Amino acid sequence: MKLTDFKYDYDKDIIAKYPAEPRDSARLMVLDRKDKTIEHRIFRDITEYFNEGDVMVINDTKVYPARLHGNKEKTGANIEVFLLRELNPESRLWDVMVDPARKIRIGNKLYFEEDLQAEVLDNTTSRGRTIRFSFDGTNEELYAKIDRIGETPLPPYIKRDVEEGDAERYQTVFAEKRGAVAAPTAGLHFTPELLQQLEDKGVEIVPVTLHVGMGTFRPVSVEDLTKHRMHSENYYIPKETADAVNRALQSDTNTVTALGTTVVRAIESSLTATNLLKEGQGWTDKFIYPSYEFQVTERLITNFHMPKSTLLMLVAAFSGYDFMFEAYEEAQREDYRFFSFGDAMLIQ
Repeated sequence: MKLTDFKYDYDKDIIAKYPAEPRDSARLMVLDRKDKTIEHRIFRDITEYFNEGDVMVINDTKVYPARLHGNKEKTGANIEVFLLRELNPESRLWDVMVDPARKIRIGNKLYFEEDLQAEVLDNTTSRGRTIRFSFDGTNEELYAKIDRIGETPLPPYIKRDVEEGDAERYQTVFAEKRGAVAAPTAGLHFTPELLQQLEDKGVEIVPVTLHVGMGTFRPVSVEDLTKHRMHSENYYIPKETADAVNRALQSDTNTVTALGTTVVRAIESSLTATNLLKEGQGWTDKFIYPSYEFQVTERLITNFHMPKSTLLMLVAAFSGYDFMFEAYEEAQREDYRFFSFGDAMLIQ
């Protein structure tokens, strides 16, 4: 398939600038792949689609305030540094993006606060740099300072200023492991009460960790999809998660539901020789698009995604290309809210 196969038009009014309040009052479109039917529900109704013994896999990554504002040495020019990932905690090396890139060169010193500076060590891409922080304190104290002075990195299509409360809005209720620059947004619809209802029903809720990087927002720039390369993202699958998923896979009655595309990429990247889920840690650059054959994912909860995005391509691979676009057209007719803070789909 080609990049242009994933283009669709939309009115900018459908972009959700804020999440539903409460979270589980968002709308839920339920797609049945076998019967090709579409239902319109409220997200809190999702408990009706789970049975005792079913497994839902969540991503427990935690978003940190990755956008830092500072100044260049000597000129004092304003600069923005977007932290992508920590390369070496001991050396305090980070992979970042900078703006304005043309003014930030190897050897430049960047100042954020009196006790926090950085030196640019290398160029990685047109806007990418490797920097080393200079800070007189522990790594935990460095993270705390970044959390204090950093800004929550809302997706670029949300055209508003960052506000007080966004750090909480753009975080799932089960976020634990610090390391993501973007939220696994399908999880934003869950409340503690809704999770408890699923557990009371006998649903096993198990975590993986995949730290979402800027690859989530990276546009596909090639028409031939086989030429696109994803950014690598680090994932971890606990033994308890692998065991629960494999029990469900080998059951005649229970299902494995992936909460979000990040979970799909993690669990489809760690397989045994018999296509069961394998515990462990690794890096994945898996790019899923039609006609990928899913090995672990049996159901998917996801949001509505941007045209031509790798997320949209993954959903098309799972739901079926024609059925997905039929659902997207209906979603627009029915005034669903799109993208990170928008409404959700359950594809089964």
